[in-house]
Amino acid sequence: MTTDRHAGASVTVRVPAKVNLQLGVGPKRADGYHELATVFHAVSLFDDVRARQVKPGAGISLTISGEDASELPLDETNLAWRAVLLLADHAGHPADVELHLQKGIPVAGGMAGGSADAAGALLACESLWQLGIARAELMELAAQLGSDVPFALHGGTAIGTGRGERLLSALSRGAFEWVFALADKGLSTPDVYAECDRLRGEKRVSAPVVPPEIMQALRAGDAVALGAALSNDLQSAAISLRPVLAQVLEVGAEYGALGAIVSGSGPTCAFLAADEEQALDIAVGLTSAGVCRTVKRATGAVPGARIVA
Repeated sequence: MTTDRHAGASVTVRVPAKVNLQLGVGPKRADGYHELATVFHAVSLFDDVRARQVKPGAGISLTISGEDASELPLDETNLAWRAVLLLADHAGHPADVELHLQKGIPVAGGMAGGSADAAGALLACESLWQLGIARAELMELAAQLGSDVPFALHGGTAIGTGRGERLLSALSRGAFEWVFALADKGLSTPDVYAECDRLRGEKRVSAPVVPPEIMQALRAGDAVALGAALSNDLQSAAISLRPVLAQVLEVGAEYGALGAIVSGSGPTCAFLAADEEQALDIAVGLTSAGVCRTVKRATGAVPGARIVA
């Protein structure tokens, strides 16, 4: 397939972070993944992914800027790079592009920053190369890259099942105010799942479900009810591996958070606030307590990956 884009032309895609409002973890499957039932919620922390046209045969190059950018790989081990290769192979298009990631999503924070970059790379290169791939087809490619990548394309609020890649849009009214406490270093997602299995021992694990209370709260736009319904089956495992997270959650609750939860596999902790004023109080309280590296505020639910330039 050919393209009439000239060298130097570019497409920039903005992709949001996510928080799991509810994360139910079922038994381990034969393929090594766990069966999940989760509610994804996109929040206003973003990565910008720029794809720039290069000369034929130039291959892929990758640069990254922003907070903690130096911690990320600049080769084929980066999920965004793998997304380009997958798309190029699928479309029969040369994998020639210059990628740049501007990071605004915390690195290794349980907020799917790597998955966001992969989704952004898919959408940016699809547009840059003028491939004409349907959104549903792009979602299928996203699912091959990772469990959270399809939701980064989808955005808003959605129920995820399977290993999280099967999505059903969920109605969510209004905007919710969030505070995120970022840790000094990340947690390995496989390690957290393994610890979850260890803590469960021989206990029989039921198939996970999404509780109706959380869906009712979202439909009503009821922040108080939503805060009470937040849950994460990986939280105990994350705290077991990083005990200080329990203190972080306690501090946020002391400053009035409607709900406090470890985000995904951690180590970021998420706090739901009643309004902007309370969000500021929580952020100041967490900062003054010295229990986290830094604090970020955001709103949800926001759209998924979209072209901005």
